[in-house]
Amino acid sequence: MGVSRDVLLQMFEKMLLIRIVEDKIIELYRTGVKGLYHLSTGQEAVAAGVCTALKKEDYVFTTHRGKGHYIAKGGDIRAMFAEFLERQTGCNRAKGGPMHIFDPSVGMLGANGIVGASIPLASGAAFSAKVRRSGQVAVAFFGDGAANSGPCFETMNLAGLWKLPMIFVCENNLYQGSVLLADHSSVRDLYHRAQGNGFPGYQVDGMDVEAVYEGTVRAVERARKGEGPTFLECVTYRYRGHSEADPHGGLSYRSKEELGSWEEKCPIKRTRALLLEKGWVREADLAEMERRCRRILEESIAFAEGSPGVPADWALKDIYTA
Repeated sequence: MGVSRDVLLQMFEKMLLIRIVEDKIIELYRTGVKGLYHLSTGQEAVAAGVCTALKKEDYVFTTHRGKGHYIAKGGDIRAMFAEFLERQTGCNRAKGGPMHIFDPSVGMLGANGIVGASIPLASGAAFSAKVRRSGQVAVAFFGDGAANSGPCFETMNLAGLWKLPMIFVCENNLYQGSVLLADHSSVRDLYHRAQGNGFPGYQVDGMDVEAVYEGTVRAVERARKGEGPTFLECVTYRYRGHSEADPHGGLSYRSKEELGSWEEKCPIKRTRALLLEKGWVREADLAEMERRCRRILEESIAFAEGSPGVPADWALKDIYTA
């Protein structure tokens, strides 16, 4: 169907902002900021492509590696950094940390540190949308490891049975932690599992933001028509280790040659080259875009650092039982 100039520019800027923000997270982690950080460096095309195809009111549920999804869906980056720095203005009031960021104002209903847990939560939101006839779609992001979890299989069955307006977005980055896909899954092409639950599945190049966007548009249209869920497998790759706590950056279980081959497919470099090739932007336009993204980062950090810290008595606030 082709992607317009405006849409491609929007997705490129989202990917660039994700990369810039996550580079800053690496810096903060190395200076002692608390928390366990799982980054999506290399996987930006999935977040940007999927979220650009959604409306603001559509629901997104994500994982421990969900910062890119949060940014692409329009989440408040100031509140995200305030959460990391344990400030009262954090998106979870400093009680969730880096694995539990959310912003309901843009349909971002939360990241979850439990593998596969985003999937049944998304089905609940999809069921709500179906009952209310709101036209909303719910997206569950998860990895290739979570695709083998019980909650994933159970939710796929339920979503297919009830024709829920839901999209299963599997970010297949080839590794479940440090275990290669071929060593943890009897099925290499994970999208085939959708057929057994009565709905279609597709595999797209997760390093190509246009392919991700077009696949998501097709899934969204199907969901809004009441035709049920879709399984979208995005084959991608993370350039960092499983988390920033990995001292080897993932090179203890994969080679520098493998990493280098995937770095050549960088979705940001790929899209940048495409925009220039089409004559849709000039180098000066891209330079201004990067400056804009860095200003957003700087303003977010300044907001977080200038926000009040959390007093001890906050441990007893915002709880249901004590």
